[in-house]
Amino acid sequence: MTATTVLPEPRQPDTAASPARWSGRTHRLGLAALLTATAVLYLWGLDASGWANTFYSAAAQAGSESWTAFFFGSSDAANSITVDKTPLSLWPMALAVRLFGLSSWSILVPQAIAGVLSVWLLSATVRRCTGSGGAGLLAGAALALTPVAALMFRFNNPDALLVLLLVASAYAVLRALEPRAADDPGNPGNPDVPARHPVRWLALAGALVGLAFLTKMLQAFLVLPAFALVYLMAGRATVPTRLGHLLVAFGSMVLAGGWWVAIVELWPAASRPYIGGSQHDSIIELTLGYNGFGRLNGNETGAVGGGGPGGGGGPSWGETGLGRMFSGEIGGQIAWLLPAALILLVAGLWFTRSRARSDLTRAALVLWGGWLLVTGLTFSLMAGIFHAYYTVALAPAIAALVGIGAALVWQHRHTATATGVAVLSVATTAFTAFVLLGRSPEFVPWLRWVVLVVGLLAAAALLALSWLPRRALLATVAVALVVALAGPAAYAVQTASTPHVGSMPTAGPSVVGGGPGGGPGGGPGGPGGAPGGGFGAPPGQGQLPGQPPGQGQSPGQAPGQGGGPGGLLHGSEPGEELTALLEQDAEDHTWVAAAVGSNSAAGYQLATEEPVMAIGGFNGSDPSPTLTEFQQLVADGEIHYFIGGDGFGPSMGGSQASSEISAWVEQAFTPTTVDGVTVYDLTSPTSDLGELGGAA
Repeated sequence: MTATTVLPEPRQPDTAASPARWSGRTHRLGLAALLTATAVLYLWGLDASGWANTFYSAAAQAGSESWTAFFFGSSDAANSITVDKTPLSLWPMALAVRLFGLSSWSILVPQAIAGVLSVWLLSATVRRCTGSGGAGLLAGAALALTPVAALMFRFNNPDALLVLLLVASAYAVLRALEPRAADDPGNPGNPDVPARHPVRWLALAGALVGLAFLTKMLQAFLVLPAFALVYLMAGRATVPTRLGHLLVAFGSMVLAGGWWVAIVELWPAASRPYIGGSQHDSIIELTLGYNGFGRLNGNETGAVGGGGPGGGGGPSWGETGLGRMFSGEIGGQIAWLLPAALILLVAGLWFTRSRARSDLTRAALVLWGGWLLVTGLTFSLMAGIFHAYYTVALAPAIAALVGIGAALVWQHRHTATATGVAVLSVATTAFTAFVLLGRSPEFVPWLRWVVLVVGLLAAAALLALSWLPRRALLATVAVALVVALAGPAAYAVQTASTPHVGSMPTAGPSVVGGGPGGGPGGGPGGPGGAPGGGFGAPPGQGQLPGQPPGQGQSPGQAPGQGGGPGGLLHGSEPGEELTALLEQDAEDHTWVAAAVGSNSAAGYQLATEEPVMAIGGFNGSDPSPTLTEFQQLVADGEIHYFIGGDGFGPSMGGSQASSEISAWVEQAFTPTTVDGVTVYDLTSPTSDLGELGGAA
C-alpha cells in the first residue's frame, strides 16, 4: 500500500450516537420548537380582535349561508354586491364558519394556520437549497418575527393566504431546479441530470401563482419575473425545453387563476351579484383598473381619499420613492432586516460566482432577490392606494435571503470577504433597529440602546471571525442573531398582544411623526394612535390620512370606542335595541336593512346574521344599486330599513348613486333614532312613493 492510498472511512454505526442522526434529530427538534412558538404567537388571544376587518368577516358569514355568495365572494347572502377582490381568501373562512359557527376564532384561525404553514415551507425551502438546517430555521424565525407578518397572520385580509401561496410556488420552482439524486437508478452518473419531471413542479408553481391571483389579483404576478429568470438561468434542461416548460407553467397559471374570472365574466349579470369595485359590473375592469394599473398610477376610479391620478401618492398614501420602505410607520413593519438582506444578497452572489450555472443556492438567491427587488420597487414607487400591511409580501424574500446569506458567510468564514460581510450585516442591522425603535420612544426605551451597543460589540467580535475558537465563535454568532431579531421580535409580540380592527391595520406600537404612508393603523376600535396604530396623534375612527380630525367618525363616538353606524374604514357596531329591531320580521324581507358602504353594512349583518345591502360597495361609489333599482326594491318590500350615516366624501369619478339614494330616503321616509343611529323604515313612506319619484 502506497503513502498516497486513501483508506475508506469506516461506516458510521446506525445508532443514536451517529453525528448525522443527531444532526437530523436536532433539526427536527428545532423545527418543532419554531413552529410551536410561531403557532403560539399567531394564535394566543386571537379573538381579542373581534371581527378584525368586518368587510371580509361579513363576506365570510354570507358565504357560509349561501353557496352562491361563497362562489362570487358576495358581501351578503342575498348577493347584492361582491367584495372588491377575487374570493379565494374568503373560502377558508366561510367553510370554517359553516363548520364551526360564526365567531372570531372561525374567521381568524385560518389566517394563523396560513402563517405557520408559510414559516414551515420557507424553512424547508431554504434548507433544501443550502443543505443547512440552521439556515432554514433562521429564515423561518425571521419570517415569523417580522412585525407585519405577526399582524397579517392574525388578521383576515387576503394577504395571509397570498403569502402562503407565493412561498409554496417558490418552493415548487426551486424543486424544478434540483438535480436528480445520485442514487436514482435513472441517473447515469451525471450530477447535472434534471430531477424527474421538472415540468410538473413548474406547472405546480404556475397553478399556485394562479390561485394567488384569485386571492389578491395582480399583486400575485410581481414574483413572476424572478421565477421566469431563475428557471431560464438555472434550469437543467436545454434552452428550448426550458422555454417550453415555462409555457406549460404559464398555461397552468392561466387555468388556475382564469377559470373563475371567465365564469364570472360570462355569467348573465342579472343573475349574479354586482362586481364590487368596478363601475361597469366587470371583473376584468376590477382586475385591470381599481385593483390593477390604478394602484400603480393612482388613477383608481371610485376610490375615496386617494391622491388623484398621477399624484405621486398624494397626501393620502405617502410620498413615493426608494426610501418608502424605511419611512414613517412603514419601516417598523418590514425594514428591520432589509439592509442585511440586500447586503447578503450581493455577498451571496459573489460567493457563488464560480459555481455551475445550475447551482441551486445561487438560483435561490436570484429567486428571492428578484422577488424582493421587483416587489419592493413596486411598493416604493406606486402612486395609488398603498397600505403599510402590503409589505408582508416582502417578508418571505427578506427572511430567505438572510438565511441563505448567513449560511454562505458561515461556509466562507475563513475569508476576509465573509468577515467583512458579517461585520457590516450585524452593524447595519443594529443601527437600523436603533433608528426604528427610536420612533416609538415610549415602547421599551432601553431596548434600542441594548441592541445598538451589543450589536456593535458583536460586530467588532466578528472581525476575528476566522480566528475565534469554535465555542467563542458560536457564542458570538448566537449573540449577533439574538440582537438582529430582538427589535422585530419585540414589535411582533406587541402586535400579537394588541387587538386590531378596521381596514388599515399596522403592526407595532404607535410611531411619532409617522405621518401618511401606509394609512392609519388598526388599534382597538379603530386606527392610528391607539396601540397597534401608526401615528403619534390619533385621527378619528375611520379617518383617512389627510382628513380633518373627526371626519369619517361616527357621531358622538370618541376615537377608539365602539358603537355607531360605521364608516369607510371601520365596521358598524349596533347596540342591542337596534339589533333586535333589524331582526324583527327578518323572514319577510330579502335584506333586513341597507346602508351606504360595505363596512357600515357589515357590522349589522354580523350582529343579526341576516343579509344587509351594502349600497355602493366598499367606497360607496359603485353604481349598485342605482336609484331606480333601489326604489323598485323598496316598492317590492325587499328591504326593510335604511340606516343613515355621514357618507364618505367625494370619490375619484365614481357613481353618485348612493348619495341619490340617501337623499331620496330622507325625502320619502321618516327618520327615527335607535341606539344613536338614524334609521328609516322603508315599509312606511311619508306619502305615496309615486309622487316622490319612487317606483309605482
